[in-house]
Amino acid sequence: MTVARQFWLVKSEPDAFSWAQQVANGVEPWTGVRNHMARNNLRAMQLGDHAFFYHSNVGREIVGVVEVVREAYPDPSAVAGDWVAVDMRAVAAMPHPVTLAAIKADPALTEIALIKFSRLSVCPISATHWAHICLLGGYPG
Repeated sequence: MTVARQFWLVKSEPDAFSWAQQVANGVEPWTGVRNHMARNNLRAMQLGDHAFFYHSNVGREIVGVVEVVREAYPDPSAVAGDWVAVDMRAVAAMPHPVTLAAIKADPALTEIALIKFSRLSVCPISATHWAHICLLGGYPG
């Protein structure tokens, strides 16, 4: 039996860590998450899962796709607590970045976690929402 791949959205402020840096680095640990719900989402990620890379604060748009290449492990940037990181590999840029404004204006995306939990830095994306956003961004998904 094949386990269906899960989909996610991860946020980063481009002045702290941008899509260009992710691409340049290839594989990068996703560290620094200090929210319990986001941490639990990192723990749920599996090898091969894909995530939208979203520029928060500046840009506010989905700019690329990354793949989980190492599952949750202790976050090396944490000095205390039960925080985890995952390693992400850049897959491809979104041919047409999908803005937060476009997502909010689309009736098919009203239930997306990016809108419902706007402060959450790591959130699940349903397969239906994933396919729809890929279509909007011109990504073959």
